[in-house]
Parts: sequence; structure tokens; C-alpha cells
Amino acid sequence: MNAQTHLMYTRTFHPLRVNVDAIHALALWLKANGSRQIRQPELRSVMSERYPAGLFTEDEVQALCDLLKN
Repeated sequence: MNAQTHLMYTRTFHPLRVNVDAIHALALWLKANGSRQIRQPELRSVMSERYPAGLFTEDEVQALCDLLKN
């Protein structure tokens, strides 16, 4: 009679419960890949791709690059 388990009394795992090996694998991955820094594009190449040649003089390009860096 009591051999059947009522679904209300069965224990289910919490959805946030994770495997310790999965946490360790994630930690190793983050250690290897998580601290990558995004390289800033070279400003001169960005300007040469964006604006037509001859639009800015070399001095103007240098001044703009200095402004963007600061």
C-alpha cells in the first residue's frame, strides 16, 4: 500500500545545483581565457579606412589621434 511514492514527497534537486567538476573546468577556462584584453584598433588605420585619402593632412591626423588617445 505504501510502496508507491507520492510525487509531492519526492525530493528534486535545486536548478542551481551544479557539478563540482563543471565548476573546476569553468574556473580553468576563465583562468586561461577570461583575462584577455581587447586590443584597441590603430587609429591611423581606422581613419584611413573611414575617410578618403587626402582629406586630412598628416599633422591633422596626428592631432586627431592624440585627441582620441586622451
